Amino acid sequence: MSSMNQLIVAPILLPLLTAALMLLLGEKRRPLKARINLISSLLGLGIAITLLLWVQCQGQASSIGVYLPGNWPAPFGIVLVVDRLSALMLVLTGIVGVSALVFAMARWDRAGASFHALFQIQLMGLYGAFLTADLFNLFVFFEVLLAASYGLILHGSGRARVKASLHYIAINLLASSLFLIGAAMLYGVTGTLNMADLALKIPLVPEADRGLLHAGAAILATAFLAKAGIWPLNFWLVPAYSSASAPVAALFAIMTKVGFYTVLRLWTLLFSGQAGASAFFGGDWLIYGGLATLGCAAVSILAAQRLERMASLSILVSAGTLLAAIGFGQATLTAAALFYLVSSTLALCALFLLAELIERSRSANEIPLDDDGDGLPSPVETLHPPKGINLDDEQKAVIGQVIPWTMAFLGLSFIACALLIIGMPPLSGFIGKLSLISALFNPQGLGVTPEQPLSVEGWILVALLVLSGMASLIALTRVGIQRFWTPQERPSPLLRRYECIPIVALLGLCVVLSLRAEPLLRYTQDTAASLQDPEQYVSAVLGTRPIPGPTTLAASTEVQP
Repeated sequence: MSSMNQLIVAPILLPLLTAALMLLLGEKRRPLKARINLISSLLGLGIAITLLLWVQCQGQASSIGVYLPGNWPAPFGIVLVVDRLSALMLVLTGIVGVSALVFAMARWDRAGASFHALFQIQLMGLYGAFLTADLFNLFVFFEVLLAASYGLILHGSGRARVKASLHYIAINLLASSLFLIGAAMLYGVTGTLNMADLALKIPLVPEADRGLLHAGAAILATAFLAKAGIWPLNFWLVPAYSSASAPVAALFAIMTKVGFYTVLRLWTLLFSGQAGASAFFGGDWLIYGGLATLGCAAVSILAAQRLERMASLSILVSAGTLLAAIGFGQATLTAAALFYLVSSTLALCALFLLAELIERSRSANEIPLDDDGDGLPSPVETLHPPKGINLDDEQKAVIGQVIPWTMAFLGLSFIACALLIIGMPPLSGFIGKLSLISALFNPQGLGVTPEQPLSVEGWILVALLVLSGMASLIALTRVGIQRFWTPQERPSPLLRRYECIPIVALLGLCVVLSLRAEPLLRYTQDTAASLQDPEQYVSAVLGTRPIPGPTTLAASTEVQP
């Protein structure tokens, strides 16, 4: 087993050890804990990038890394696997985690107890969910990340936050129960919970047990789809995400993608075209559920008044788009969906952070800022206009008025976020939506005439992609006019550099994706192609052998002549 294979377990062990260390430090050493948290998160991001580069540089036949933590062969022992899809999700999680943490270090990490330890446990659960290769450990990591999220979503207290959090906890406990029921039914039919082994056993299930198999898969999918935000199981998401503190909501932008990742992984692996009578089971439900989610979220975003709710509803727009896209079972469409996933997640993470800054003058200053000179320049209302400047009846400058630094930063960042979410050219949001539409009209790739015309569901998805963009345009434009254009007497909010840096970094990454979209598109195309060929994953997992121990080596030496 190579050293790179052993690195697969590092994203799980690193946050686990960091959380344990911060619990030992206690609550009186928060500055030190914040620095340790940041260093650990940056190291985790570095490890994720290393794994991504490793799987990308390998040949198509060896682009999957497998690690056996207990040194037991699959399907009997725990298996961790990194491939193109999981590596992409690891890097995305690391970016979102570091951005949310840097923002929280400005003020929000002091709003409650054990923030940094819970943050690291949350990262551990996310990394583990993307790396595990069996349903039992997937459930374990789901519970780890959910347990941490229960504490994080209550971080900062408040009546509305507690009320929404109770709904969030209740629906996730129910989803976890469905997870257990579905996994138990699959184990009863197939006798295994290892994903690769399930892919081999499902085509061999007798016809008499096929209904039980499909029922178990449907119950399991319901749990994942509830976490992914599919309609009508997403009633909990908008209140919970809108009430959470800004860094927690930004971190939760990747939470719904865990449900999407699991659905994509299991559906392409267990119910591929090689699954016999169960081939493509549930694909129509993904399409129709995704379309319903996309349509309802697009209508709801028009009625939203608060920017936090618009960001939460935009997550549902993204979820509906992704679920409907993968339901078609086309490699080109899945590749476009993965590119769209990266762009939308980064933009929504930035929007959650930005929303707190924009609304700060109304409600977000409940936690006082320390006057340490780290704020940005004062608003223009504190400046005296120079002589010779025209004044209105209220003795305010009419012309020659300088835009405050804070409002200029917030305004430009809001415009960038809005353009990314809407899908306006030439940013990465437009590239993602254009790739989706192009893949729908050309399922075999550009320049190749499709064998059959676009289906009714495909036309509906194209229409909803356009209409959802128009709905977001109207809603975000209305909020922009209210917050930045309409005259207001409120002073500009005070900002810290820690709060501005992650927003600039996230938007900068989206700009890089716009300018250098081809490498990521090529990567997502390779990822989608590997998902359409589950034999590569199955052979890599089941073909990995444990490392021989000293006793085994000695025995093999003795039997030699």
